[in-house]
Amino acid sequence: MVSPSPAGYDAWDASDQYHARFLLGPDAALDFALSNSKKHGLPDIAVSASQGKLLHLLVRSLGAKRIAEVGTLGGYSTIWFARAVGPEGKVVTFELQDKHAKVARENLEHAGVGDRVEIVVGPAANSLAATEGNGTFDFAFVDADKESNVTYVKECKRLVKSGGVIIVDNVVRNGAVADENNDHPSNVGVRALLKYLQDDQELEGTTVPTAGSKGFDGWMYLLRK
Repeated sequence: MVSPSPAGYDAWDASDQYHARFLLGPDAALDFALSNSKKHGLPDIAVSASQGKLLHLLVRSLGAKRIAEVGTLGGYSTIWFARAVGPEGKVVTFELQDKHAKVARENLEHAGVGDRVEIVVGPAANSLAATEGNGTFDFAFVDADKESNVTYVKECKRLVKSGGVIIVDNVVRNGAVADENNDHPSNVGVRALLKYLQDDQELEGTTVPTAGSKGFDGWMYLLRK
């Protein structure tokens, strides 16, 4: 077991970059997606390269071919998913803002995976509820407004098959979720999801804390029974 240390963001970031030197090669399409998103003023809140690679490997390990993604942004994680499902797979990604969707389409086309991705624009709660195909998705990734986490997870649970996986991003938030005196809406949204899952009989999961170039946060890994 590694002994606790006072390491903070600088050390986490340095460690993340060090490992990436060995495990992640150069990728022009992903670099373009980041630079093009920045050029159009999109917020810098996409998953890190290491996290994107992990999502990619999880999808491949599960043999997933049909993915729901809540929160497209500039399509950075979407590219990782689209590559993982292959030409015969499908990623349906839900994005609130037209501007983000437009940039994501540019990035997906540049990466050569636009034909396997459907971007649904509008409030994700409404779009998810209107999505047909109960139990036909293999995997879902929730990375949108945290206040709606419970709604998103309920809808993804409907769409994902038994044995499928749902991952929810940003559920630790520098430890602020565990501080019940911190009433930021995002923290409240994560707590509401935890309370919902405590009694849910169809999902089983755990939280995996992360520390890297995106700071101290974590993912929730949920298995659809």
